Amino acid sequence: MCPKDHHLRFQDLATPFQIGPVAIRNRVVLAPMSGVTDLPFRRLAWRFGAGLVVTEMVASRELVLNRGESWARLKGAGISPHMVQLAGREAHWMAEAAKIAADNGADIIDINMGCPAKKVTGGYSGSALMRDPDHALSLIEATVNAVSVPVTLKMRLGWDGNSINAPEIARRAENAGIRLVTIHGRTRMQFYEGRADWDAIRLVRDAVSIPLVANGDVESPEDAAEILKRSGADAVMVGRGAQGRPWHIGWLAGHAAPSRAKIAGLVVEHYEAMLELYGREPGLRHARKHLGWYLDRFAPDLPVEEKAAIMISKDPAEVSRRMTDALTGEAAATRKEAA
Repeated sequence: MCPKDHHLRFQDLATPFQIGPVAIRNRVVLAPMSGVTDLPFRRLAWRFGAGLVVTEMVASRELVLNRGESWARLKGAGISPHMVQLAGREAHWMAEAAKIAADNGADIIDINMGCPAKKVTGGYSGSALMRDPDHALSLIEATVNAVSVPVTLKMRLGWDGNSINAPEIARRAENAGIRLVTIHGRTRMQFYEGRADWDAIRLVRDAVSIPLVANGDVESPEDAAEILKRSGADAVMVGRGAQGRPWHIGWLAGHAAPSRAKIAGLVVEHYEAMLELYGREPGLRHARKHLGWYLDRFAPDLPVEEKAAIMISKDPAEVSRRMTDALTGEAAATRKEAA
């Protein structure tokens, strides 16, 4: 399906909507992903038309105490509206972190109650909060009351198949002042196994009147249309489908994707932006997963040894050159000439 046809068929995804007083330019949202949606990635997604982009999960306590990369994750220069996702298990840390985020340019604060990772749930954060709705509501109320910007909530269907409590929590969250809720159509215990249950998200649609965003296994325009139909949601959120193609979010909303000829330049730009943000050595580490995704999508036939040479190189100029060769077909041409 060409971008023009998809724009005509799914033009509803291109219509704006509101999160409280904040206007969102279309209905396709980039999901928060730890280690993925840093500032360079979000800027690319935003440039190519994403309706809204969300930071990586920012640990509330670490932000308040100025630890780790929390402040780097908070950055949103060049993106408006700027949406920051916070995670935590204690109300006072969440409230203080929300104030810091709002004071540093956040237009929207999102509360993470959906992350299934053991290192997060083991600390009773993320989706573990769904096991104690009363405690979760105390965090929600503290965050909402701490800031004047809209506060939103992202969660799963429940902890497991025997505790599908997203509708109950969403209803209570709306009463506490939450302005939008996002639901990933799996339980925490499913992690990313099987298929997301798009029909189950409708249980939340029936429980709240605030905007609802549906998330889980959205890769194509057809997926986006189907999840909206089955869930009754107002917008879609895309996560893993954007890995290795940050422009995919905007394309789903009807914007043009970059031509194949331009992709190599965008990849090098992305790589160099990560080095600038984190510094050379940390930037190299952060970049490897992204480079791997780009190669998997756009140079799947690249020999293993050539991919490995890119992954292990500590020379930014060499990495940029090799990536450009791989993505433009120069590497394949060189191999053919040498054969």
